[in-house]
Amino acid sequence: MKPRRAFLTRLAAGATLAALAATASLGGDWRQFRGPRGAGLADETNAPVISYGPKSIAWKVPLPGRGLASPIIVGDRVFLTCSSGPQQDRLHIICLNAADGSKRWERQFWATGRTSTHEKICVAVPTPTSDGQRLFAAFTSDDVFCLDLDGNLIWFRALMRDYPNAGNTLGLASSPVVADGVLVMQVETDGDAFVAGLDVATGINRWKLERRKRANWSSPVTLSGVNGTTVVALQSSAGVCAIDPATGQQVWNYPDGASTVPSSTSRGSILFVPSFGITALQTSPDAQPPKQLWRSNQYRPATASPIALDDHIFAVNDAGVLSCGDAATGARLWQLRLKGPFTSSPVALGKQLYLVNEKGLAQIVDATKPEGEVVSELDLGETVLGTPSVANGAVYFRSDGHIWKLASP
Repeated sequence: MKPRRAFLTRLAAGATLAALAATASLGGDWRQFRGPRGAGLADETNAPVISYGPKSIAWKVPLPGRGLASPIIVGDRVFLTCSSGPQQDRLHIICLNAADGSKRWERQFWATGRTSTHEKICVAVPTPTSDGQRLFAAFTSDDVFCLDLDGNLIWFRALMRDYPNAGNTLGLASSPVVADGVLVMQVETDGDAFVAGLDVATGINRWKLERRKRANWSSPVTLSGVNGTTVVALQSSAGVCAIDPATGQQVWNYPDGASTVPSSTSRGSILFVPSFGITALQTSPDAQPPKQLWRSNQYRPATASPIALDDHIFAVNDAGVLSCGDAATGARLWQLRLKGPFTSSPVALGKQLYLVNEKGLAQIVDATKPEGEVVSELDLGETVLGTPSVANGAVYFRSDGHIWKLASP
């Protein structure tokens, strides 16, 4: 369905995109919130062991504005967003060189929608995403920008102009995903709620689904569908449903309710949903309803999303306690009290979990230890609310003031 007022800018960029597609690196990329499939796991073998310390900081770069959005990494480029100004209405999209942190380019735009948010957050909360050819940057003002990897604008959507009630005073947080040539935007508020599939080349709606009118800050994740296709799992207070990204049609539904803050995570065909603690669902690629494997209220993820690593599931509660459980049965194996509180979600590289609390204390947990063990800490000295990113053997953190790259010396 075409929107009432599109506010689209369309540029002819086919040759540029084709060239970038040929050069964009797949190995080690971290192209969306919590990386490949939104699982929080680096797609890397023989991952290095990083031990925090002064020598582990490869570079540190100042930023022009606030942001909770995670960096994403495509090839040798790091992309991130910021917002600045008294009204947080100046939107920044930045590209850095992964090797040394030097700036490749920066683009600035004015927000067209509401920029009021909770004082803890800001307008640059949704993490950008990429299909390897294009960069998609969304903000809580419901402004969506599509640029090529050299920073040239391809199209722009002002979704709040098209759907004026799609906003709230607390701000939006859901990060978009790309699947099968469609940018999936989950915009759910008390005033209006929908999920839109935007064509990656034009920004025009391919489809739009009405959703329950209730504020929701969780982000969609991707799963395997029939014959190697991809389905997108959408989480809300109503539960979780999987849709075909090409058409928006529902593939299956789990209607038992779920959290509206931490997002689901997956391991293979199992989806771990923040629902009544955590509920493990065995999904099927043939449109059959998912089968509940187990449910445990011993895991109660607060803001941080859970993560599945090997045969274990991990979750951090509002007291900063990390729980480890058996992914197959849900049995809790151990608990480890960390130095919290945490807004960001844990990520993993190799057998290590990387976490950072709100005060900027980064902590590494060795998940192979029988009771878990914090093996290294590094105080970044600034408030950090955004989730780390992992790519090519390095971990990236960002605050309102800086972005850091940490790697083995």
